[in-house]
Amino acid sequence: MKEFFKYVFATVTGIVISAIILGILFFIVFVGMISSIGSEKETVVKKNSVLYLNLDQAIIERTPEGSFGSLFGGSNDKSIGFNDVIRALKRAQSDEKIQAVYINVSAPNAGMATMLEVRDAIIDFKKSKKPVIAYSEVYSQGAYYLASAANKVYLNPEGELEFKGFSSNLMFFKGALEKLGIEAQIIRVGNYKSAVEPLINTKMSDYNRQQVTAYVNGLYDTFLTGISQTRNIDKDSLFQIADQYKIQLPKDALAYKMVDGLKYKDEILDELRNITGIDKKKDINSVSINDYVKSLTTEGESSSKNKVAVIYANGDIVGGEGSDEQIGSERISRAIRKARLDDDVKAIVLRVNSGGGSALASDVIWREMVLSKKAKPVIASFGDVAASGGYYIGCAADSIFVQPNTITGSIGVFGVIFNFQELFNNKLGLTFDGVKTGQYADIMSSNRPLTPAERAIIQKGVNNIYDTFITKVADGRKKTKTQIDSLGGGRVWIGTDAVKNGLADKLGSFKDAITSAAKKAKLKDYKVIEYPEKIDPLKEFLGSAKDNVSAYYAKKEFGENYVLYKQMQKAISNTGMQARMEYEIRIK
Repeated sequence: MKEFFKYVFATVTGIVISAIILGILFFIVFVGMISSIGSEKETVVKKNSVLYLNLDQAIIERTPEGSFGSLFGGSNDKSIGFNDVIRALKRAQSDEKIQAVYINVSAPNAGMATMLEVRDAIIDFKKSKKPVIAYSEVYSQGAYYLASAANKVYLNPEGELEFKGFSSNLMFFKGALEKLGIEAQIIRVGNYKSAVEPLINTKMSDYNRQQVTAYVNGLYDTFLTGISQTRNIDKDSLFQIADQYKIQLPKDALAYKMVDGLKYKDEILDELRNITGIDKKKDINSVSINDYVKSLTTEGESSSKNKVAVIYANGDIVGGEGSDEQIGSERISRAIRKARLDDDVKAIVLRVNSGGGSALASDVIWREMVLSKKAKPVIASFGDVAASGGYYIGCAADSIFVQPNTITGSIGVFGVIFNFQELFNNKLGLTFDGVKTGQYADIMSSNRPLTPAERAIIQKGVNNIYDTFITKVADGRKKTKTQIDSLGGGRVWIGTDAVKNGLADKLGSFKDAITSAAKKAKLKDYKVIEYPEKIDPLKEFLGSAKDNVSAYYAKKEFGENYVLYKQMQKAISNTGMQARMEYEIRIK
């Protein structure tokens, strides 16, 4: 018995000591993180500096206040808002301390419309006559799209430039679900509402193939047009170069004038030294875009009490508060309401980057947009994606701005009810029995298939939401429901086509949308304020530490296929009626 208590005591003591050690370690890490926040060094931009533009970091809607996510492999430690990149490049044009811009990019983490915004800002910077140099050992297609805006584009002599054209591939889960004994019961409106196809098909439907072909070709045309203009290469020639895969070696890139030279990093550094007048034996004065943004002051900015409010709506649309990476209906509608009730706010710009989500949450935000439109000018600026629910929340605006390669539309609704009966009964040996007070008391139960009557009830609900959707779009766009229905049915459009068919008003940048809002409000002098307030990084970290750990191990296991895992996870976890474009568009 003594031995028993001895071992029990030793075990308990070991557990307690381990807990204490872990607690101490966590405390040390925690204190270290807090200290790092307060100990950020002030950025000093020296004379004859080079602005270092790292475009491999995540380029998002807004620069976060700070991040603890990287501790557990969460979001990239380095990230920056595209709006800050644009602001920094604009300020650098007249900054006498900045002599040149050096772009380093291999595989950018940004959407196509975001890259277009950044690319246009680089082109605008060149008006200053200060040189822009791009260099990389490897250029993905997205990386080359950005780099091609520079005055000079260099490639490592043993490097790689990928130039092969665009492709779109979807993963279909029907076979896997069948093997597991799971049936996806789909209720939807619209032949083009392809978000549910991976759950019920093994390949693309003809409708989906038609729309994917259209928007991939549209994205590619914008891509080739941009490169053609800055590299002075005929667009048809660029198409042939990609179609025949002519860029196989670095010397091919040079021969076809895709790059200006094949150089090693030391040669690039020497060129930058010559530009800035720095001795070859000395280090180049440089400042990263992230630090340069922090150094910018409000000097020279308007002190007018007149304001244009920019409201950022980024991510999946959900009920409740959401986060900086989600559009919470409560948080965003509250931000719109705050801007509407502020007499100093003369106009509102809703910046949307979302593939949609909850139909109900979308409607809550739409309501605030309608109320705001009655009080002051409201402009919508669509980013990489403003589709389905993302389009819903912006359709009431006075005017909608899109980029040529914005993905929008997808006006449609769907619901998914999973039936696990075969999995439960035949795979796991589980059966269910019970009582109910009415024939529909257990409607949408997951342990049996829907009855025809239940399916009819749910279809009626989906039809009603779709009718509401197209009615509100018709009101906002000043078209008939029939016209909107012909453009809807879940069909996805690129920005150029959306302007042609009337789902959007103008091709233009984020800045163009702000300028338009100010003009509509008859403002000559104004300042821009941003809503909603960014979430405190410490609060976000403490609230999402568990998710960060889970994401870390999932990314470690799935690697590049992590995005596919997330898509399947999202598809299975959707609840309620969805106005969403389920798949993501990535150009490599």
